[in-house]
Amino acid sequence: MVLSKLPGVTERMASKMKEHFGSEEAVVSTLASGDVGRLAEVEGLSVKRALSLARSYAGGEGGFLATKEAQKLHQALLARIQSFAACPATKERMGLLMPVADPEPRRRMVEAAMALDAGWLEQQREAWKDLGRLKEKQERYERVVVSSEPLEHLKRYCRVLQPTEQETWKDYTVFKTVSWLGSGAPMEAPDGWLVLGTSPDPSLILPERTIDWFTHNRKTLDVLCEAIESIKAGRFPKNSSLDELQQALLPLTSLPEVMSMLGDASQIEDVARIKDELWGLVKQLEEEVNQQVESAMNDAKMALSGAELLEALADGTAFQRKLRDATSHVIQEAMQQAREQLAAFLEPASLRCPFDIFTGTWPAKVDRQTIDGIDAALESKLKAEKTEHLVNLARQLGPLKPHCEQAVSRIIEADQWLSLARWAKHDRCVMPELVDHGLWLEEGRHVLLGMEPDPVTYGLGAAAIKEDQQSLALLTGANSGGKTTLLECLAYACILGHMGLPVPAKSARIGKVEALHILAKAGGTQSAGALEQTLVELATVVSDPTPKLILADELEAITEPGAGARIIAGMLLAAEAQSDTTMLLVTHLAPAILAATGREDLRVDGIEASGLGADLELLVDRTPKRNHLARSTPELIVKRLVEKSTGEAKALFGDILQMFAIED
Repeated sequence: MVLSKLPGVTERMASKMKEHFGSEEAVVSTLASGDVGRLAEVEGLSVKRALSLARSYAGGEGGFLATKEAQKLHQALLARIQSFAACPATKERMGLLMPVADPEPRRRMVEAAMALDAGWLEQQREAWKDLGRLKEKQERYERVVVSSEPLEHLKRYCRVLQPTEQETWKDYTVFKTVSWLGSGAPMEAPDGWLVLGTSPDPSLILPERTIDWFTHNRKTLDVLCEAIESIKAGRFPKNSSLDELQQALLPLTSLPEVMSMLGDASQIEDVARIKDELWGLVKQLEEEVNQQVESAMNDAKMALSGAELLEALADGTAFQRKLRDATSHVIQEAMQQAREQLAAFLEPASLRCPFDIFTGTWPAKVDRQTIDGIDAALESKLKAEKTEHLVNLARQLGPLKPHCEQAVSRIIEADQWLSLARWAKHDRCVMPELVDHGLWLEEGRHVLLGMEPDPVTYGLGAAAIKEDQQSLALLTGANSGGKTTLLECLAYACILGHMGLPVPAKSARIGKVEALHILAKAGGTQSAGALEQTLVELATVVSDPTPKLILADELEAITEPGAGARIIAGMLLAAEAQSDTTMLLVTHLAPAILAATGREDLRVDGIEASGLGADLELLVDRTPKRNHLARSTPELIVKRLVEKSTGEAKALFGDILQMFAIED
């Protein structure tokens, strides 16, 4: 079982995941897609754990980020890159971007994406902003499925019944909408029924759910449709980062046309409208006929001779007949006009209007039995139209669903490559050369400072230029001069290189290592127990022969300066003994550390402030000077305080400044 081989996945959790998604293949597909949100829906699986599982499956959950500080820098870097994604689904997938053992496949895809036109990349960001993960609609339907098979998977969505040997289809006519599977079906399906045989297309058993899936995911599927239309129109560039997406879209050439049918239920809407408005219209026609006849008869006159008056008195029936003959043409004309109006009203429903819609009495009254017949015919027509529309749509859409799922995974993956290219172009990145040892940046930049960074050229180990190929170096210099910034810049470059991504620099060479250790500045002098634990952890790191990069920031703060210098000296010598270790240590105790090692050949570089600017800002050359012990900046800070202060404080800072001069 693939799932139980993932770190931390027990047999019980694997079973829960399979039950939730329906099969192990579905779980694996979700892991591969990086859909952390769906994974976290499994009972007992948190979002954090789901992300860890997806990363493990993607092959990026190793021990490369060996310290919490390394992990923090990776997360900060990832957040920066994710901001260039077109949609949240891509951001989620990009959360799987971890350092990997073999970065070459990722490098090839990113390099290909970086070759795309910047304008087109931005267009796709806008075009794919509505892209999202496909979701199932959790809803129960009125339809009843009658089948000799249990169909357990459908019971959460509708009622599933199994007929007994004594039952026939007639026992199920109490239900309005039925899908009948297997034998025993009626020869002619009642309105609203689907007779599907013994092995029906799964999408037709519950067609409402099939159609609802496409309706529920319409925004994302519209993005697919737009991509399909772009390919047809030749607006999609040929690029290897898009090849898998284009392959996934090939079976979906009919999707735009079929999707347009989702809202095309005009016949159904017409029949439903006509049924709703029928009785209101016929009552209106009844009133109009009576008003029209009454208006016409107001001007009517009938002349009777004396003999005819005597005849009317003798025979009232004859008089009524003569009276009816005199008025019949007016009534018939009004009723004929009413019938023509009703016929035109029923025409969109393709329903014939009966000839006699009024009773034979006066005043004119609609024949309720006739209108009830029209209403029943409309109800039958409505059910038939709905069923036919459902079946037609489900039959066309159903086979496209798995292809849509595959294509959406591919388009999110493609957007990941495009997002990386957008970020690389924005931050002026270059794909680094991967080498065996060391690290070197030409005009490297720290892109998370919130401002335009000063470029720095620096390196260590075999990757560096000839003069800088030492594996160890101490970095000294000015407070606020950029020592920690340079350390983080090197860390980012190392992380990016091992992720298979470009780095913000003019050029770069990055040595392959198995672990990155970032040892952050300590918060103050530690207790004896804490110091002991820290020393054990440091000793373990520097003595380990595993290929690694160690970036340490002012480790001397763990204890008093004299002891700190001696401890660090021992750690440096231990690290130097490991040929596959590269280490940079930011420190203010370089002279003491050198004295403790008894060595004069250890490399010491410095970032030095040259003075104060016109606005009393520090003037600093961010690129370290090689083999140079740089001065710190307290003197310059005191000088700035002399300029900015007044009164007694100004005098005090002036006295302190003179002490620096005496020391020099």
